[in-house]
Amino acid sequence: MMASHDSLHGSMISHQSLHGSMISRQSQDDHYETERDGEVELEMVKTVETSVEANPHDNVLTRLETLSKALSRKTTRSTGGPITIDPNDFELQKVLQTISRRADRHGLPLKTLGVEMQDVTVYGHDEVASFAPTIGEVLSKPFRIGEIAKSISDKKANRDSGLKKVNRNINVVCDPGEMVLVLGRPGAGCSTMLKTVAGELDQYVKHEGSITYDNVPQDDVMKMFKKEIIYNPELDVHFPHLTVDQTLKFAIACRAPSFDWPDFSENKYIETFRDILCTVYGLTHTKNTKVGNDYIRGVSGGERKRVSIAEVMTAKPAVLCFDNATRGLDASTALEFAEALRTSTNIMKMSSFVTIYQASQNIYELFDKVVVLYLGRQVYYGRTEDAKAYFENMGYLCPERQSTAEYLTAVTDPIGRFVKPGFEGKVPNTADEFEAYWRASPEFAALQREITDRRSQVDVEKSVATLRAVHEQERGRFARAQSRYTVSYATQLKLCTIRGWQRMVGDKTYAVTNVCSGVFQALVIGSTFWKTSDGTGGAFSRGGVVFFSLLYFALMGMAEISVSFGKRPILFKQKGYSFYHPSAEVFGYILNDIPLKLVASLLFSIVIYFLSNLKADPGAFFTFVLFLNLGALAESTMFQAIASVSPNVPAANAISGIFLFVTLVYTSYMIQQPSMHPWFKWISAINPLLYCFEAMVTTEFHGRKMNCDSLAPSGSGYENAATGTQACSFTGSVSGQSWVSGDRYLSLTYNYEFTHVWRNFGIVIGFIIFFLAINCAGVELLKQSKETGDHLMFLRGKTLDDIVVQDGTVPVADVENQADVSSAEPERVSGCQGEKEGASKDLGSGEIFMWQHVDYTIPYKGETRQLLKDIQGYCKPGTLTALMGESGAGKTTLLNVLSRRIDMGVITGDMLVDGKPIDHSFERRTGYVQQQDLHISELTVRESLQFAARMRRPVSVSEEEKMEYVEKIIDILEMGPYSDALVGDSGSGLNVEQRKKLSVGVELVAKPSLLLFLDEPTSGLDSQSAWAIIQVIRSLANAGQAILCTIHQPSATLIEEFDRLLLLRKGGETVYFGEIGKSSRIMLDYFEGQGARKCEIEENPAEYILEVIGAGATASAAQNWHEVWKASPEFEKVSHEISSLIEQSSHKPSVAVNKEMQGTFATPYFYQLKNVLWRTSLQFWRDIDYFMGKMNLVIITGLFVGFSFWDLKHTVVGMQNGLFATFLCLILSAPLSSQIQDKAIASRELYEVRESKSNTFHWSALLISQVIMEIPFSILASTLFFVCFYFPLKSVSTDAETAGYFWLTYCIFFQLYYITFSLCVLYFSPDLPTANLLYAMLFSFVVAFCSVTQPQRLAPGFWKFMYDASPFTYFVQSLLVTVLHNRKVHCKQSELAIFDPPSGQTCEEWAGAFMETAAGYLTNGSATENCGYCEYSVADEYLETLNIRYSEKWRNVGFFCCYIVFNLFAMFGLYWLFRVHKSSLVGSLIKKLTEKKKN
Repeated sequence: MMASHDSLHGSMISHQSLHGSMISRQSQDDHYETERDGEVELEMVKTVETSVEANPHDNVLTRLETLSKALSRKTTRSTGGPITIDPNDFELQKVLQTISRRADRHGLPLKTLGVEMQDVTVYGHDEVASFAPTIGEVLSKPFRIGEIAKSISDKKANRDSGLKKVNRNINVVCDPGEMVLVLGRPGAGCSTMLKTVAGELDQYVKHEGSITYDNVPQDDVMKMFKKEIIYNPELDVHFPHLTVDQTLKFAIACRAPSFDWPDFSENKYIETFRDILCTVYGLTHTKNTKVGNDYIRGVSGGERKRVSIAEVMTAKPAVLCFDNATRGLDASTALEFAEALRTSTNIMKMSSFVTIYQASQNIYELFDKVVVLYLGRQVYYGRTEDAKAYFENMGYLCPERQSTAEYLTAVTDPIGRFVKPGFEGKVPNTADEFEAYWRASPEFAALQREITDRRSQVDVEKSVATLRAVHEQERGRFARAQSRYTVSYATQLKLCTIRGWQRMVGDKTYAVTNVCSGVFQALVIGSTFWKTSDGTGGAFSRGGVVFFSLLYFALMGMAEISVSFGKRPILFKQKGYSFYHPSAEVFGYILNDIPLKLVASLLFSIVIYFLSNLKADPGAFFTFVLFLNLGALAESTMFQAIASVSPNVPAANAISGIFLFVTLVYTSYMIQQPSMHPWFKWISAINPLLYCFEAMVTTEFHGRKMNCDSLAPSGSGYENAATGTQACSFTGSVSGQSWVSGDRYLSLTYNYEFTHVWRNFGIVIGFIIFFLAINCAGVELLKQSKETGDHLMFLRGKTLDDIVVQDGTVPVADVENQADVSSAEPERVSGCQGEKEGASKDLGSGEIFMWQHVDYTIPYKGETRQLLKDIQGYCKPGTLTALMGESGAGKTTLLNVLSRRIDMGVITGDMLVDGKPIDHSFERRTGYVQQQDLHISELTVRESLQFAARMRRPVSVSEEEKMEYVEKIIDILEMGPYSDALVGDSGSGLNVEQRKKLSVGVELVAKPSLLLFLDEPTSGLDSQSAWAIIQVIRSLANAGQAILCTIHQPSATLIEEFDRLLLLRKGGETVYFGEIGKSSRIMLDYFEGQGARKCEIEENPAEYILEVIGAGATASAAQNWHEVWKASPEFEKVSHEISSLIEQSSHKPSVAVNKEMQGTFATPYFYQLKNVLWRTSLQFWRDIDYFMGKMNLVIITGLFVGFSFWDLKHTVVGMQNGLFATFLCLILSAPLSSQIQDKAIASRELYEVRESKSNTFHWSALLISQVIMEIPFSILASTLFFVCFYFPLKSVSTDAETAGYFWLTYCIFFQLYYITFSLCVLYFSPDLPTANLLYAMLFSFVVAFCSVTQPQRLAPGFWKFMYDASPFTYFVQSLLVTVLHNRKVHCKQSELAIFDPPSGQTCEEWAGAFMETAAGYLTNGSATENCGYCEYSVADEYLETLNIRYSEKWRNVGFFCCYIVFNLFAMFGLYWLFRVHKSSLVGSLIKKLTEKKKN
């Protein structure tokens, strides 16, 4: 059925013809000649619908299935005549007419492209065995100037130094309609070859040779017809919060032509093909399920791979490259995929290139040609039926029951190949020798002739004209003729906007947190500025309200960094598919962000505006809302632009932190424009927040007459003072005037004018457009990192000689890492088998694990869904049990249930060990190898294993014994050559096989005595690596270990390595549990005995049984095999055997379990803490991106702030600048906290996904270690900031006591505070973006009550307690008294209150009584006019107005300690509540409301 739907899929999507060479068609009615193209398709859809409704069992689709099955088996080498159809089958004819209708009517041939490659070599960076950089190396660089200079000069002398050949001398020719299988071990260059064919060469340095498509040069095709050539990557990257339905409908819509047909809309078109794709790839039941990822629950891994395949098939390419497309698929679905691709290739005449690591014989035979790669060298290319004979003639033996694909891969593995008797010493051994043999062969000469002949026969002009014509035919309405995209930019924008909305709805937590935190913050800040005075005393507070509003949304904008990097891989992928311009996604995101920010800013404004008593005028209010929203948009687009041009998250966070500081400092609220130093004043002109602040503040103060709250002189005796003898001690006052003009105040203080409001509107819009342009340029023009492949990075302590000589092995080069290995280098050799057996003896405990009547039910959309139904089975010591079934059958679910890793739903049934219920020691006595290979990237392989051994084996086992066993496991798994290499991240570290071996090793070093669970240990591996892994597992079973292992695509040889099979079908139902037998005979006899067809000798038994039970995307079974199993004597035998085992083993004396095994953890707490701390220290020491990001941020911002406030003046404004300078020191913790959270989230996710499940260590050890290791780095960074910031202030005290106290407060206590605060927020948040939002909200909350924006004396009574509770109050106090204590104040002329004394009196005589009680000083005391009053004479008087006293600075140290301890307790408590206990405040509230409704 799969192939049939795919042929229909090809027909309805491609709009291309099916040539007569494949199907002889009856002539078509003249009636159709006059029909429009759309009417043909509409008629076909109606035909299909009518036929299916009339007869569900025998309709046009079932007949099309028969045709497609024939097509799926018809390769270009097939013999026989054309496939014919019944001339009287009018329905089927109508469907096939639709396939060819469009092209035939326009006289167009098929849209096809052949591929020709001749001597193509791809170059990349030589990074195969580079050394891992550490912080020590960074710090020692100044002492290694000579070494660095020599390296630079060497590179200049030889520009190609450091470059290696990734693939070399590749020759390929592929005609349209052919399928090429690319074989090779991981790292052989398969992915690079596919990327080369697809033109995805941005990641590589350069390439040489000739690459053409129908003799059209690759560069020309990439410019004009890139959408016809698609590369599908191995890894599945999707928006996790979108459903399968939304993902596929978006992909189809991106390639849908324009529609103007009666009764047939574009939506109908999209839904029709969505249904076909879901049916073809078995996704119908998951349509409304989230796609998910490794951390977000969604469809299964195999189903996610199907989503990727379905997505790429919507692109309708002429050349299609699939990279390991069957990874994660079960054997039957993998075969169906290959058959579907065969059908599509035949019908659409595609040129298909596919890498498949574990290709069965049936899959192999569907391909026309095969290319074999060996360490980047091509060692064969030709017909699939000739490949085996080529290598056999070379002298290599093909073992029995080994599929051809396995054999071809094994030939490139020194361990896996076998030399024929008599050919010893005559066969090629190294990659270079294989290549030389190939290039001297007659097959190579024939290939060269074929390439030359094809290029001479192809008409280039005709090919280009055809592609142009077809492109024009497929081009959507309003799409540019030169565009590589099918639909117009407007349509792309519409689709991306809709998808953005769907993502927002799917991830409601982020959006709701965004809005709710804004409302909460507005309530807090608005009430803090409750009923702000209309007089001069409230002027500063009004500016504070506006500034704080902008500050809050600027901080919230930093969350865009993690969002942008989260979707970057998807943008790269879908840009390669030519779905849409990446800039369309940028605009689509903004269009969704605008209403979200509008709602957030509107609700924020409504609350804060009226609570703080801002101007009661509709125009002023909506101006406030408008510019607040514009400011939020400007900041978020700025952060998005930074993210789009940054190479990684640490760099983006560092740059964003600097930009955040720049925009906040130069809003002119902190440093007024008249006080700005000329070297930085230009920044204010390019700061969007300044223009927003000016517009909001001038609107607020325009026309305002502020009554003077502080006349000088005033008080007793001055009640009846004559006009002009008093002055307002406030900027902008006029002598003899009791009020101050708001416009004059802003003009003198900020150089602001009300007339600038709408000018500023245009300027801010311009900034938003500018940032959007940078963002668009970043996503459109910037290329992926040059770093590609999995290159090994060793510790510098290991020399290259050590790596080569160690254990007589070298790491097999991974040419995907852009490196090269000469033929002279030795290749890895197998370790001594005797040593392996000795290392793996005496495993297991002799106990039997069994389960009976296991059911598992989960809540689903208000109802329940049963995932497992009445499962039973057992695992005996020394046996290897396979758990098989199609994707979504419940294999991983059953494994999780049996291993007690389920934390939701209801599990019923019995799980027993020797007939007794499992106890607390179960988790300790079992191991679980997850499907995802999750490890700490900064650790080496040996360190990862040592950590697991130390933490998961009891302390009674000596350290020497643990380490010795680690070395044995390294030998067993043959990881010695790379045991000192860092694990790294994907693309920069271990390859797929090496990571999988490490995952197995981590569990083996724990020495599980009862049972070892493995989930898909061979997924993503080539056949040789899969065989090596299974052999390791088999040796463990032979040594007494009981093993239960899920497996997707076992070959005929692999399946025989297992003793028993538990086979599930969809719905979690058992269809077989029993022995497999030699040559799988026992298993096959059961199915054949129950009415299944006979399994042919050449068939893979695993594929056979899956086909029989109806596994696969669209397959169906003739009978219900679950019911057949339950009615079979084998089922009765198994049930009786399990009951007997329970009965017999329950009377056996219990196996003595060491008391140490009864505990939750293997080791004492402080032992755990010591080792987790050691591991965390290595993470920090080797993460130079994090270190450099932090150091760059603090140094640049320190210098920036220090020189912005250069040489603090002894004026009133100078004092305020001192306040803001210290305040900015604290604001720096916001971007630094983002870095801390981004660093810590990886460890948290690893712990929660893997380590917590195996009780490796207590969760608090992780939290404590993270805190402890942040401290020295933060102290170092803050000390650098202190030096860069403090001394440029110049006029501050630099004596040891004063400067030392500043350093102690800031570099010790404040660092401890914000480290614990940021980690506390992260550890209870669901994900990183939410943690960023919550931190911004809570940070803004505590900052609001530190007397910077609103002094405590002006705050309403109900918030005064918060000033005493806010930690920032005491940090500001301690830092500010250090800067301003005993500082003399000299008012500048504009800061003086000027008044004239009464006639006949001097200034001193008139104001003397006032000065006796007032602070400040009087100028011109002996003058009789122009008396000047300065309200402060020493800065301590100013500090007193902020409730800050020098005498309390040491008291504050005690408060610092209290806050730090509180943060630590909150971190532990909240993590336990939300991540361990898994409480949900929202969920609890909904539950209570539901219960209340029911009652």
